[in-house]
Amino acid sequence: MSSYVRTFFNRKTLGQVVRVGLIGGFNTIVYFAILNVALTWLGGFWSVTIAFVLATGLSYVLNRRWSFQIADGSVGNAKETSKFFLVNLAAWAVTVLILGLADLRWGPLSRLATNLASVVATGLVIVPKFAAYRDVVFKSSLDSMEPAPGSRLSA
Repeated sequence: MSSYVRTFFNRKTLGQVVRVGLIGGFNTIVYFAILNVALTWLGGFWSVTIAFVLATGLSYVLNRRWSFQIADGSVGNAKETSKFFLVNLAAWAVTVLILGLADLRWGPLSRLATNLASVVATGLVIVPKFAAYRDVVFKSSLDSMEPAPGSRLSA
């Protein structure tokens, strides 16, 4: 377990974390913009779903190309794309669950409450999502990662 945790503390992974964070920040803006526009016409479930699907598609392209530097000219294979969307489907389920629980606890959610519940969900899924992106979806990034000989991070 400790050798796995150490894989998060090297130059390559820290660069990936920064890039995923920047893309995540941008996608969060996109997500909330779409969410709030959709809330004008639709309920919370459909608004969250539409915003999530569109932001996830953008996230896949940006993370593949920039965060994990897979620039082989392809958009990605079906297996990789499926894994990415499954990871994000789990994050979507957490988001919808949190919205549902908030709605049960505090009654129909206002626009502000829907946004706050989405922020809570984002905070809960951010670290597991990064680990899944790196270790499952874009595994080639992890496979090529080796600590420098003699570094404190060597196994």
